[in-house]
Amino acid sequence: MTEELVAAIDDDYEHSVLPHRQRLAVRFADRFLRMQPVTESDATELRAEFSEDEIEDLRLSMALFHGVSKVLIALGCEPEQMDTTVLATPGSGAR
Repeated sequence: MTEELVAAIDDDYEHSVLPHRQRLAVRFADRFLRMQPVTESDATELRAEFSEDEIEDLRLSMALFHGVSKVLIALGCEPEQMDTTVLATPGSGAR
């Protein structure tokens, strides 16, 4: 993705100028990082646009990114001015 396309996802990637394929990948990443289930509709769209190997690459890439980011934060390596979003622990009932 170009920097211009990355800038297009700052607010609302679903209604951005991103090509459909890239919107699907960003939607998958968004749901993965928010620990939201991928809907059957999303899965159908992903399978129509990506091969099984590409979908697996998306899964593994997101898992690796998420894991490494947690390790870096635990080690105190996050940027000082990093914006954070606090999400409830799944199953905790907190909102």
